[in-house]
Amino acid sequence: MFARRAVHAVMAVMMVGLMAIPAAAQSQQTGQDSPVVVELFTSQGCSSCPPADAFLAMLAPRDDVIALGLHVDYWDYIGWKDVFGSPVFSARQKAYAKASGRRSVYTPQIIVQGESDVVGNHPMDVTDLIAEYRERPQGVSLAIRRDSDGLLHIAAAAKRQIAKPLIVQVIRYEPEAKVEITRGENAGHRLAYANVVTEWTVLGEWDASTPYSATVPARGPRPVVVVIQQRGPGRIEGVARLR
Repeated sequence: MFARRAVHAVMAVMMVGLMAIPAAAQSQQTGQDSPVVVELFTSQGCSSCPPADAFLAMLAPRDDVIALGLHVDYWDYIGWKDVFGSPVFSARQKAYAKASGRRSVYTPQIIVQGESDVVGNHPMDVTDLIAEYRERPQGVSLAIRRDSDGLLHIAAAAKRQIAKPLIVQVIRYEPEAKVEITRGENAGHRLAYANVVTEWTVLGEWDASTPYSATVPARGPRPVVVVIQQRGPGRIEGVARLR
């Protein structure tokens, strides 16, 4: 009972802080109203990836989904260097594989809510998983706001006991991009991309036994996402976004 009252008190403080700024500059996520995170691991050097990239673009406008395009760099050697490719995203995909017992990675691959692995060009499977995760309550209440100085304020509280430490992450992405591919498997195509992740910053671990708060820079017009996830990486317990 005490823990429940403590969470309610923290959320009340979070709400007061959010009410002090315009609605366009704030985001609060609680329970089943929170969006589902869809991570697409893709590459401009992969001939199977454009349909998955197009599907991610269809998901991108949805309020109930946070669609993230993570471009890996391990296909760069076959003739075209992905202009968005990063070893950080390759390492994240490999960490997912290790956590789930898989021995290899591939593109296009989609991870839904940090748990479920789907071939990226199987949209019906992804859509079914989004609907499934929408019905699952998350373990963390999360509120974020960005002030006029470009600082991002994060406040979170666990809604239930969570055994493993959680990882707090801040993501920035470019909503739209187009690239002329001149070499490799997609040579001659001008491809469009949505929600291309440009930054993925790990703020640190949180044991969830007490409320969490942090203030970090988030300057510029690009959207910002905060993801609180089980270590592994594993299940995403809380997420919020400012477009």
